[in-house]
Amino acid sequence: MKTVLRVARKEFAGFFATPVAFIFFGSFLLITLFIVFWLETFFARNIADIRPLFSWMPALLIFLCAALTMRMWAEERRSGTLEFLLTAPVSPTSLVLGKFLAGLALVAVALLLTLPLPTTVSFIGPLDWGPVGAGYLATFFLAAAYLAIGLFISVRSDNQIISLIGTVLACAIFYLPGSHALTSLVGNRAGEILRLLGSGSRFESITRGVIDLRDLYFYVSVCAVFLTLNVYGLERLRWAGNTNNRRHRLWNLLTLLLIANFLAANFWLAPISSLRYDTTRNRIYSISQATRNYLHQLREPLLIRGYFSAQTHPLLAPLVPRIRDLLKEYRIAGNGKVRVEFIDPAEHPELEQEAGQKYGIRPVPFETNSKYRSTVTNSYFNILIKYGDQFQTLGFRDLIEVKARGENDLEVELRNPEYDITRAIKKVLYAYQGSGNLFSGIKGKVTITCYSSPENKLPQPLTGLKKDLAAIADKLKKSSGGRVDLRTVDPEADGGKVAAEINKKFGFQPMMVSLLDPRTFYFYITIENDGRVIQVPLPGDFSKASLNRDINDGLKRFSRGFLKTIALYTPPSTPPMPQYNIPGSGKSFRLLRKVLGEEYTIIDTDLKKGRVPADADFLMLIAPRNLDRKQVFAVDQFLMQGGSVAIAAAPFDVNLQGGLRATSTKTGLAPWLAHMGITMKKTMVLDEQNSAFPIPVERQVGMFRVRETRLINYPYFLDIRPSGMTDTKGLLSGIRQLTISWASPITVDQQKSKARKVVQLLHSSPQSWTSNSLNIQPDFKRYGAAGFKTGNDLGAKTVGLLMEGNFNSWFAGQPSPLLANIKKYAKDTLKKDGKKAKKNNKKITIGRVLAHSPESARIFLFPSNTFLTDTAIGLLSSVLHTGYQAPIQLMTNVVDWSLEDRGLLAIRGRSQFARTLLPLTRKEQIFWEYLNYGLAAAGLLLIWLLRFGARRHAQTYYQSILAHGRTEA
Repeated sequence: MKTVLRVARKEFAGFFATPVAFIFFGSFLLITLFIVFWLETFFARNIADIRPLFSWMPALLIFLCAALTMRMWAEERRSGTLEFLLTAPVSPTSLVLGKFLAGLALVAVALLLTLPLPTTVSFIGPLDWGPVGAGYLATFFLAAAYLAIGLFISVRSDNQIISLIGTVLACAIFYLPGSHALTSLVGNRAGEILRLLGSGSRFESITRGVIDLRDLYFYVSVCAVFLTLNVYGLERLRWAGNTNNRRHRLWNLLTLLLIANFLAANFWLAPISSLRYDTTRNRIYSISQATRNYLHQLREPLLIRGYFSAQTHPLLAPLVPRIRDLLKEYRIAGNGKVRVEFIDPAEHPELEQEAGQKYGIRPVPFETNSKYRSTVTNSYFNILIKYGDQFQTLGFRDLIEVKARGENDLEVELRNPEYDITRAIKKVLYAYQGSGNLFSGIKGKVTITCYSSPENKLPQPLTGLKKDLAAIADKLKKSSGGRVDLRTVDPEADGGKVAAEINKKFGFQPMMVSLLDPRTFYFYITIENDGRVIQVPLPGDFSKASLNRDINDGLKRFSRGFLKTIALYTPPSTPPMPQYNIPGSGKSFRLLRKVLGEEYTIIDTDLKKGRVPADADFLMLIAPRNLDRKQVFAVDQFLMQGGSVAIAAAPFDVNLQGGLRATSTKTGLAPWLAHMGITMKKTMVLDEQNSAFPIPVERQVGMFRVRETRLINYPYFLDIRPSGMTDTKGLLSGIRQLTISWASPITVDQQKSKARKVVQLLHSSPQSWTSNSLNIQPDFKRYGAAGFKTGNDLGAKTVGLLMEGNFNSWFAGQPSPLLANIKKYAKDTLKKDGKKAKKNNKKITIGRVLAHSPESARIFLFPSNTFLTDTAIGLLSSVLHTGYQAPIQLMTNVVDWSLEDRGLLAIRGRSQFARTLLPLTRKEQIFWEYLNYGLAAAGLLLIWLLRFGARRHAQTYYQSILAHGRTEA
């Protein structure tokens, strides 16, 4: 080993004794920085990673390693020193390993000189260091393989140019099989085999963040094979001119056996997929515990079938093996309950027919362009998830995410395959369970409590409803196996102690039929399970069917086997009528509806009846306008029942159709929010940390005004980064950047909210200010590059709030707004004729007001009317060149978090396209770019200084080798 290190030290010093090392490092750094900042347009990508550093590395290392190794043996042969070394008492193995380690050390130094690049990126974005480390490891192993190939080619020739060309060709042979140029010409199966043979495809597998033992060993085996051939080549040179003998034959046999074993180990490791390590921050390429929890709920076999055509789009083809590996992990985690299949529909016509007729899976035409022609390929890229009689399908649009790096340059990646697949599994699992026994997903006993006055005090419709409740409870007790109990409690008994208790705990107060009827009574229903209490709303028509539905909806909230329901309020809008050339008016929230609808049942509500739909588990108000007292009452009472309410509203509205203008607006919620201790100021927040926005700008050209669209940094588009987020129990999981447009600041009355939990979820940067101006068009002539006047109230502003705990109703102590037409109700109520009263009983409205809420009540407030609109999200997607959905993900997180569905919430945060750079001006981008150039130049200067101390060590090479060799001999 000492001889190996001596040889390595001499070779390494020899690089520095000549300009070779300086030229190698300079070329390497110059080319890599050019690729990152110019060829891959790093700042235009707007992603906080250094994949551009590694994207060209397999091809770049071919030429650099070839130039590095071309002289190692060829120069020895040309100068005549090779014979001297072969006759010295030093083994060829030591010489080969010494030169190999010297070249590897030089590559390691070159990689160290690139470390300033990821370091600077970490300052301007949330860099995930796991894939960075994996990328450097892959580069090191790939360089080792190329160096071994180069050494072998060099020992076969005494001409450095021939050695250079031969090494480039040999390394290219290993690189090309896995390249898109070849794999796109064959089917999926053949393409996967080619990718297993290609050094570049193996490299890409590691640089994405997954260190697989099979990939690392592939490079080790290449090194071992060519180093063995190198030693064998030196031995053959020592035999030159000698007759063939037994020792030569043993060398031949030993070399053949070693090469065969090194190669065979690749086949032995191929089926082993568990020896891998996911280095990404959120383990986006591994099965999470949340997914395992869903799989453990399986009681029947689950089928996951992949439909992938042999011929598909070249950008989709590399994703197929990764999906296959992921689905294999589902099969392993399912413990025999998950069956995974992969088929090519072209080879199975009967399954293709079933896919089209039963599951609606059909091929998608992809247009592909080659050097010679443009063709259309109809291919499948689908996944079927089936459980019992329920199924879900995923197409390529559900599985991938596209990042546009240029007009014709697209980066296609799997968006978050585990989340998409697990979400589909959850839907079929819950849908299948929902068609079965209601109590299969409920643990423990269920207690239904009816707080009711005696029948002689109840209105006639409620006396019948009380009997219906008993019948429903008896039926549920039988179906649940005795796990349901019914309790009837008179709140006014025992001196009114129960009445005081339920008033304090739930806000239950005496009800009335009308303001003119002095009689009051109690009739409230609650359901309790495992310490959690849900209030059942009183059915509006007092029918047994409605009460049974409301109780079942309440029971479903305790069960994990049912999809939850969101009551969604959006402002009224007019759909477009293109046939009459009439554009639509109002805001559109199709994307929000689509994403939420994939996981929840969506019910549209206008709240005009004064009630939130009884089966709603969550209430979401988007851009409300001029809500009346009855609508606010519906929101208030839903909160008093312990519900969660998410509100996206602001005192200002912006119309993006036909121009850019802001108008003052009234939500109708301001007094109600103020009562809860929350105020939205009638100003808008501007921030120096903002997102770009394509805005129409007018400029004067002679006598004419030219209107053009310019992409500018727009202060009203607040760019919220992790430093402006306060996460609580994973509520903001997966959100690394969020843009909120035209937001108003939120203030909290500490006195009114002191008994509640208040979390400032989102806030602007310390360089933000506010303005009450409705002019949101930038004025560059007056205010320079900023376009707007900077205010005096600089500081962080709250633009996202969570308030949780006990709330007091705004309507406490007041008559219910539902008691309209007082005279009519009084007339119906005071009728002594029982028949006539019975005739009108369906028109009676019971006026109850819940005065307090339980601790589970929550308010989420995001003070913007526009950040969830399709228009705003589409604009930001076009600016960022990707499928920007951070606002939608925020609202989905809020729903999941509130309904305690934390499984998908944890998985959703594992998306790899969530990392974006901080907003930088052009000057800042130039600064960071030239900083990297300066650091690279400093590293080269250090190398130049070190080369002067290396000559003396290189001159004693042969004496050192001979002296140590004689000592060992």
